[in-house]
Amino acid sequence: MPKLLDAIDAASVRIGQLAAWLGLGMVGAAVTVTLGAKVGALFGAPLRFVALDELQWYLFSATFLFAAPWALKEGAHVRVDVVQSRLGPRGRAWIDLIGGVVLLLPFALFAVYVTWPTAMESLRLREASPDAGGLARWPLKLAVPFAFGLLFLQGLSTTLRAGAVALGRAAADEATAGEAR
Repeated sequence: MPKLLDAIDAASVRIGQLAAWLGLGMVGAAVTVTLGAKVGALFGAPLRFVALDELQWYLFSATFLFAAPWALKEGAHVRVDVVQSRLGPRGRAWIDLIGGVVLLLPFALFAVYVTWPTAMESLRLREASPDAGGLARWPLKLAVPFAFGLLFLQGLSTTLRAGAVALGRAAADEATAGEAR
């Protein structure tokens, strides 16, 4: 089981790091769209780049969706630090265990369940932007259930590791190796 959890953790890190690089494309698209509007306005006709405008928010969405499992793995997600800071490693592990079982895992599964039919319908229709010159919409819609599936897997890894610490079966440093705390 530890090898499977290590593989999930490694995949979350790799995918998250790749997602972080999408931010450069997002900035490039934003700069191009902004410059096009400003330069075009100087000549009385602002240039509009529909595909780049849509690409900017596609990249933002993909960055957020695919970096979330990495943030969870690294412990960089939102926590109730007022409570957590007063607890020892086992107490924090109990919060992570209960939060994972009660909130994170059910939410991630629900998100996959709810978004999958929409993504499949969008793929079947090869849904595209209603704006002339826009991008296909189905790749982004398909990314949503996959990203929540990855979040579920990372949540499972994190919750199982927290459970091992909470139950005294592993030391906190073993269960959170590589995690930023």
